[in-house]
Amino acid sequence: MQAFTWIKGWARELMDIMLLFIGLGVLVQIIFGSNNVGFFAGITSNLMGFVNQIGSGGFVGLIALLVIIGVFTKRNATT
Repeated sequence: MQAFTWIKGWARELMDIMLLFIGLGVLVQIIFGSNNVGFFAGITSNLMGFVNQIGSGGFVGLIALLVIIGVFTKRNATT
């Protein structure tokens, strides 16, 4: 069971790092424009596509959004 705890902790830390990179990528694209950033190119368009998919999903999109919020809320409450 200790291995599962270790893996869950590692996955949480990895998700935190990924979220930091997403935020950094959005900030870099806002400051420098989407054509001038190689590594972060496409982050804002991918986020907008994701939001549009959830928005056009209607009730199913709302449920998916609630599940995503629940996962992040549960993760932050346990740390």
